[in-house]
Amino acid sequence: MNRKLLAGLMLGVGLSVTPALAADLRIALNSDADVLDPDQSRTFVGRIVYTSLCDKLIDITPDLKMIPQLATAWSWSDDGKTLTMELRQGVTFHDGEPFNAEAVAYNIERSMTLPESKRKSEFASVEKTEVTGEYEIKFHLKNPDATLLAQLADRGGMMISPKAAKAEGVDFGANPVCSGPFKFKERVAQDRISLVKFDEYWNADKIHFDSVTFLPIPDTTVRLANLRSGDIDMLERLAATDLSAAKADSKLKVEAATSLGYQGLTLNVGNGERAKTPLGESKLVRQALSLSIDRDALNQVVFEGAFQPGNQQVSPASPWYNKDIPVPARDVEKAKALLKEAGYDRVEIEYSVPNNPVQMQIAQVVQAMAAEANIDIKIVSKEFAKLINDDTSGDFEASQIGWSGRIDPDGNIHAFTVCGAGMNDSGYCNPEIDELLNAARSAPDDASRKALYDKATTILDKDLPIVYFYHVKWIWALSNKIEGFKPYPDGMIRLEDVKFAD
Repeated sequence: MNRKLLAGLMLGVGLSVTPALAADLRIALNSDADVLDPDQSRTFVGRIVYTSLCDKLIDITPDLKMIPQLATAWSWSDDGKTLTMELRQGVTFHDGEPFNAEAVAYNIERSMTLPESKRKSEFASVEKTEVTGEYEIKFHLKNPDATLLAQLADRGGMMISPKAAKAEGVDFGANPVCSGPFKFKERVAQDRISLVKFDEYWNADKIHFDSVTFLPIPDTTVRLANLRSGDIDMLERLAATDLSAAKADSKLKVEAATSLGYQGLTLNVGNGERAKTPLGESKLVRQALSLSIDRDALNQVVFEGAFQPGNQQVSPASPWYNKDIPVPARDVEKAKALLKEAGYDRVEIEYSVPNNPVQMQIAQVVQAMAAEANIDIKIVSKEFAKLINDDTSGDFEASQIGWSGRIDPDGNIHAFTVCGAGMNDSGYCNPEIDELLNAARSAPDDASRKALYDKATTILDKDLPIVYFYHVKWIWALSNKIEGFKPYPDGMIRLEDVKFAD
């Protein structure tokens, strides 16, 4: 036989038995996630990882309608104090343990009682759960709670393996076990979080990747360069200044959705010793800082006008926005007068900021504006996980941080301003605010709820535990070989029906 023909046949046989290349998806994140425990975590990028790792009881559509995920149906009692959920059958956790009503009851109890849980305020209305069947559970409430379904569509509804959680305790996040489309493989801090496909996933036919790796790359320029070179397949939060360049690149495509959340400055007014500053002890100083900032100019300088200036926990476009308190115009002279009224000629503020270029630019613009109002800002750059930890412990004066937003307005305000709430880093405590926000949870209709939120916003606009700057637009850039991706207002990356083009 001709040697060239024989070699060709042998090569052909070799190729025919070579397994297909694995479909490995690489996603660049704006920062590293914090602990991978739904009860303990709070970062936006952590939620992106969870979307592939941990299914929830309820999910949402791109137009914010609630749809089944691990719960297949739900109904309320006539008095609004009992929620009954029917659960999906045939679901297993990544460790092979069954998902059922007992698992849900354990998860809710853990969220409510784990000392480190940041979900406690989200379930404050829950008196107890009752397992009424292998795949049926009831939530018995102390009072009606219009926000509960929204909580179950987020971290509060993420289900983790009771067996693993009991074994690992507070350290569960080092090796998380959930029931999502991908299971945890490994994590290298500040380098990568690696997940692999869970073959027993209940909706496996919708998943087309063998693995997904999340890579924290804080520098926006580096993220985009990695996408263009093919080292990554997708990035979240494309810088607004890179939008035109990304759109002009024939190898890329861009998707966007308006955020539900906000970006701003959390001020330490009662969280430990570092609250004992002019900024922490005087709302007049906080009002002066807010008035020194030109939010429109900030948006133009840093984001080329792509985002929405704001001054409340929801954007001016939201039906929950208090129109009686519009975004304030910059007023340097009034800011100086407020400082004088508070008893100061000048004040100094230590200003914590995440260590990425865009956030640093925001801080520098605010620094320059505030200086004209006799407010001297010292910028301290921190790795994001450290910033989160310092905020929680009270080791800060002012912290530039935001919130990705929730489908119910309660999710943007309650946990941040109610006394002792899980994410109330400012240490703000006002019983009147507690009364208003708790009442809004059980109000009978949206009009009644809005009236309560409007009253709360009026108080918070004076006390200013948080100074709001703007509301972002989520922008994703991805390789044009990816198809099926849908942008969601919550900023999450859902991988059902997403795949590489053939």
